[in-house]
Amino acid sequence: MNRFTLIAICCLSCTILSSQKKAWTLTDCIHYAVEHSNDKKKQEAQIEIYKQNYKEAIGGLLPSIKASTDGSISFGRVLDKDNYKYVNTNTLYNEYQLNSSITLFDGFAQIAKVRMERMNRLKGEEQLRQTKEMLAYETMELFFNVQYYQGTVRLAQLQLEESANNLNKAKKMEALGLKSSPDVAEMEAQAAQNKYLLAKQQNLLVQGQIKLRAKMNYPIEQTVTITDYDSLMLVDSTKENPQTIYELALSYSPKARTAQKALKASQIAVGVARGHLYPTLSLYGGYGTYFSRLMNGSSYTSFKQQFNDNQSSFFGLSLSVPLFSGFSRSAEFQRSRQQLKIAQSDHDDTLRSLYSDIEQAVADAHGTAEEYLQAQKQRESMETAHQLNAQKYDMGMISALELSTSSNRLLQAQVDEIYANLKYQLKHRLLEYYKGKSFN
Repeated sequence: MNRFTLIAICCLSCTILSSQKKAWTLTDCIHYAVEHSNDKKKQEAQIEIYKQNYKEAIGGLLPSIKASTDGSISFGRVLDKDNYKYVNTNTLYNEYQLNSSITLFDGFAQIAKVRMERMNRLKGEEQLRQTKEMLAYETMELFFNVQYYQGTVRLAQLQLEESANNLNKAKKMEALGLKSSPDVAEMEAQAAQNKYLLAKQQNLLVQGQIKLRAKMNYPIEQTVTITDYDSLMLVDSTKENPQTIYELALSYSPKARTAQKALKASQIAVGVARGHLYPTLSLYGGYGTYFSRLMNGSSYTSFKQQFNDNQSSFFGLSLSVPLFSGFSRSAEFQRSRQQLKIAQSDHDDTLRSLYSDIEQAVADAHGTAEEYLQAQKQRESMETAHQLNAQKYDMGMISALELSTSSNRLLQAQVDEIYANLKYQLKHRLLEYYKGKSFN
């Protein structure tokens, strides 16, 4: 193997290893989840159905054209057109027709249907946006959960190392007569507790990673390594006005826009049903020709000449008045009116729910910001207190139990800080979303 080949293999191996160790950011996970989501694919298929319905509705405004041909052989008496006498023989008959019709008036039902299907298509696009945004939010929530457990695993490892060091120190001091056996036993209990805590947090981390991969629709046989927990600079905690954000969200939020378009489609559907109660006026016309011959061996006019000689055309108007159809038309109209009431109620409930969500998001964003600030101060105080307690323990001023209690309090403060920070990030991003900033 020459040097060039060896270098190429090494470079390729490094590339593969680096790609395998890639740390996924929140943006990476969201983009992958949205791109590979089955919910998104189903909604895209639904949009395509809406497009075909809209296309079909437009086609209903255009003339319909139909070409047809048929051939038949009849048996028995038939009129011989050469001498105008009936003869008993077989007859070959071949006909060609081209027909067209267009609706001139139908109570504007078809025009209303075009508008309705267009509104349904727009509603489908908003539903797709909503599907993507909800998927992004759920992925972000699971991403932060994994970051939280990564942080707790790291803290549990640090505490286990500290307890192991304290245990070794206690054993040495016991050998020198500076510590008693109960102190050593307490340190051993603390180390065992920390091992259990680490195993528990590692298990929770694995469960969180499984849920994140499932939400991303990531390949089962592969793993995802995400970036570690990082703190976030707090924004100015001035009070937001929920009403102002709500008015902005009405023109941006796919949830609100979907409800608005669903209501509009239901309103137009009433017009479609009303149009079916009116008479229908249509214009129709056509062209036709035929070829025939007796099958008794007698002479007959050629196909070409008959095709030209037998040509005919026609046109006319057709008026259809719906007098009675088993109450189907009136039932359709009444049904559409009730469906409109349902759509109006759904629309009102959606907007009311949206305002409540925004109001809650404003409260959560400012509440979690304050929680995070207090969690930071608590952790700093606990760190200082634990350092002093460790010094006191070395000087014999406190017991091993008191030192263990101090260590546990510090761990809880560190965990609380991570939780408060990630919770703040989630609520802050949700508030920014309602203000018009997309998750992805």
